[in-house]
Amino acid sequence: MDEVSVVVAHSERVTLRVGDVFLKVDGDGARLEVEAAVMGLAPVPTPEVLWRQPSVLAIGAVPGRALGVLGEPSWASAQAWAAAGAAVRELHEAPLPPWTGRSDAEIAAELEGECEWLIANDVLPAELVRRNQELASGVFRPWTPAFIHGDLQITHIFVDGDEVTGIIDWSEGRQGDPMFDLAVLTLGHAERLPDLLAGYGHDVDHDAIRAWWSLRSLTAARWLIEHGFNPNDPGCEFDVLRGKLSA
Repeated sequence: MDEVSVVVAHSERVTLRVGDVFLKVDGDGARLEVEAAVMGLAPVPTPEVLWRQPSVLAIGAVPGRALGVLGEPSWASAQAWAAAGAAVRELHEAPLPPWTGRSDAEIAAELEGECEWLIANDVLPAELVRRNQELASGVFRPWTPAFIHGDLQITHIFVDGDEVTGIIDWSEGRQGDPMFDLAVLTLGHAERLPDLLAGYGHDVDHDAIRAWWSLRSLTAARWLIEHGFNPNDPGCEFDVLRGKLSA
């Protein structure tokens, strides 16, 4: 009998693994529907959708190993990172999906609210928060929408050797700023950005990537804390923010 293990569990969703099958349970059935549809449109390797019920999505495991985890050095080679970059470029050049993200005004309002919360609750020094909020404002600029993953954490790209074998967790797939994907993938791993761009190409906005590092870290902090994660772990979001203050 296959053992059931909990991969992720919080108030919004739970992911279970049973052998080579992952069961994603989500209170928002529409989110699972979009995730399955996005995977069907993405021109890169994705998990196989086995079946779907209103609140459960069953997908197959992808071979290989994730590029790394936040807070630890990536084990993957420069060639594996370049392969990931090439896959992300292929995604970004694909026809746009129908789903759109939030407006700049909505993102700016969230950023302001989260910064106020961080300061009011003495989570981080006000100087650190405001400096990173200033840097984060660099995301508000003209950009061309692309097909993005929307949550392209380092744990979501799997490779076998130097080949990308699968990209997982597509619930945020949509039209969006391609620099956001590059920033999320290299959050806490800035030293691997050149390797990633060796495959992606160098026509990127480095200032926007750095701005997204700050914005992502600021706006994710409260959610992480309230769901039992620690953004203050070494190499994680708060270290990213501190690095921007000293830069």
